[in-house]
Amino acid sequence: MLRLLKLHWPDSQIYWWIDSGLAPMLEGDPDLAGVVRFERKRWGKLQHWPEMLQSIRWLREQKFDLVIDLQCLARSAAFAWLTNGKRLIGLDEVREGARGFYDYTVPRKSFHTHAVDWYLGVLPLLDVPVHNHFAWLPDRPAVAAEVLRKWPDNPRWVALQPGARWHNKRWPIEYYNELVRSVTQSHPDVRFAVLGDKSDHLLGEIISQTVPHHCLNLCGQTSLLEMIEWVRRCELMVTNDTGPMHVAAALGKPLVALFGPTEPRRTGPYGQLENVLHIDLPCSPCLKSTCRFEKPDECLRALVPSMVFGRVHEKLI
Repeated sequence: MLRLLKLHWPDSQIYWWIDSGLAPMLEGDPDLAGVVRFERKRWGKLQHWPEMLQSIRWLREQKFDLVIDLQCLARSAAFAWLTNGKRLIGLDEVREGARGFYDYTVPRKSFHTHAVDWYLGVLPLLDVPVHNHFAWLPDRPAVAAEVLRKWPDNPRWVALQPGARWHNKRWPIEYYNELVRSVTQSHPDVRFAVLGDKSDHLLGEIISQTVPHHCLNLCGQTSLLEMIEWVRRCELMVTNDTGPMHVAAALGKPLVALFGPTEPRRTGPYGQLENVLHIDLPCSPCLKSTCRFEKPDECLRALVPSMVFGRVHEKLI
């Protein structure tokens, strides 16, 4: 959205309102006039509400011509409305009643319409052409150089992303271990970079101990921008349904995405749905964060390591 808006309106001043934890990914972006941080955790406390009100006042002072809300939650819609822009566009989503705040809404064409295509549906309302002639995540040479300084080895890297916000979106850790053993036996020149945040550190340790000299546990060790450069550096990514999976898709990085309770046609790796492994079960995709099936987490357990290894092997030869 940002790239296409800026290409169509090169003189426009675009600001991005985003959770402060994700703001580093946008700082210094050449297409942005600024980043407005939403301090979600901090502003949940009454004593910090004056900061929130100050941010709202600043947004109103900008007198925006256009405000776009792609999150379609009551919170995001209310803040978007409070900016008092001339036009407010959002997604036509029934949850939380967000659409009641919008001047214009964009419906999802079908249940299976990918989220990216749904977002891009905003652009025809603005007569902005939709194409893919741009770089989603531009190079950051300084960050890439820092990654090489910290971790100078330069073999064939494969990224692993064993964590996920929902427990039932996690491919079993013992399966990751078996995959690592199989890949190192057939491709001894490959090393694994295990990505994740601090909460994934134990998962990274378990995998790293499988073949210690072939694994680097980076869970909780990288900044957000360093994580992006690690994905760029790797030859391939094996991942659960997570945010870093979408980073790999944005970079055009080959991946093997492991899906269980979620629907890849809606939220899978954009442009790489053929690289999703998914088992059809009567209950899948349930879109639920808790498994109720008679065989717990069978939608992921049925994706046995040999199936994943076969796909990984094809991409490494």
